[in-house]
Amino acid sequence: MIDILGGSLGAFLGLTLVLFGGASWLMGQAVAETWRSPLQILPYSGLLAASDRFLDFAMFDGALLSVPGFVVSWIVIGLVAVLGFRIRRARQMASQYPWLFERRGPFSWSERRG
Repeated sequence: MIDILGGSLGAFLGLTLVLFGGASWLMGQAVAETWRSPLQILPYSGLLAASDRFLDFAMFDGALLSVPGFVVSWIVIGLVAVLGFRIRRARQMASQYPWLFERRGPFSWSERRG
């Protein structure tokens, strides 16, 4: 597990899921709030994953240049950001265009029927 994550499981849970997961959630919401393309989540989450690898190295003696650790962090951070993006975008579409759209769950919206 240490080889895949590039550090300890506790550091991964604390840094990647809690600290950087929260930051990526807010980043996904910010991308949606400013009406940007969801593709912008990719480079932003890559930067957060690089920061995550550095803090894991500096604070918990993890491997700085662990490619699998970076990829796993990037995927987890990106998925959390996509969740934040979809929830915010669904809320946005239903609240800004209530005559056109209505929410269909936390992640989607649909056209309002007659």
